[in-house]
Amino acid sequence: MAKLIFRYGAMGSSKTANALMVRYNYFEKGKKVKLLKPATENRDGEKIIKSRIGLAEPCEFAEEFLQSYTGEYYDCIIVDEVQFLAPDVIDKLSDLVDTYGITVICYGLRTDFRSELFPGAKRLMELADDIEQIKTICWCGKRAHFNARILNGQMVTEGEQVQLGGNESYTSLCRKHYKERQIKPQK
Repeated sequence: MAKLIFRYGAMGSSKTANALMVRYNYFEKGKKVKLLKPATENRDGEKIIKSRIGLAEPCEFAEEFLQSYTGEYYDCIIVDEVQFLAPDVIDKLSDLVDTYGITVICYGLRTDFRSELFPGAKRLMELADDIEQIKTICWCGKRAHFNARILNGQMVTEGEQVQLGGNESYTSLCRKHYKERQIKPQK
């Protein structure tokens, strides 16, 4: 039974590595799988999905794929960085499930550095058949589910919602340390 699945986690929770491992599992079983990402996500190259631990695979842009999709069957479509997709693109992903019987697994952030839902993530929270959290930890060891944006060694809470970056620009924090704006242990 095809499903729309949203797997979310804070920065550093290995979402992309998980997506690439799931893709490999399908591939190893001889299944037809497609990797997608938003056109705006270009940190590692235009049409490549790459994890921090070095796993990488070619992909297509979700917007282009959905615009030219002609009904070809896939066992699974995996979408990385889904938070950057517009709500209408999420609707089209759900159509792949409902109309064509294709399982779509989406990976991404739920909230931004201000702890506000991304529009794509919000739409997935509304539509997904299954919602799963990929867990990671704060520097203190507690579960982290807040994304803190860092500028000049300090946490910032104002600015554009989308600013591409990795460990140099973001860290994941537990609620307590997010509220306290404490991005690392005090000396």
